[in-house]
Amino acid sequence: MKKDVVLYPRERKMMMDVGKQIKLARKRRKLSSALVAEKAKISRQTLWKVEKGDPSVSIGAYLSVLFALRLEKDILYIGKDDEYGRMLQDEELLYRDKR
Repeated sequence: MKKDVVLYPRERKMMMDVGKQIKLARKRRKLSSALVAEKAKISRQTLWKVEKGDPSVSIGAYLSVLFALRLEKDILYIGKDDEYGRMLQDEELLYRDKR
């Protein structure tokens, strides 16, 4: 039995924005949904869900679409400029110095 993914409104909006950006990238390239789905080895229905930002679609499907659109390197930017993580790390380093 497949479970529905429950997201907070802010997370849901982010997913929808990701889907919108993927759809715009496809349209800028003047590629049909059928062609991108074929290149990504997913169904047109799954591509439609990706372009809607459906959180129940696997990250693998999103990545396949990014590869089909030649945007696969964009996924590598996730966490690259991790300001919050660096802040936590700096706090820990400063705390260690006080011991």
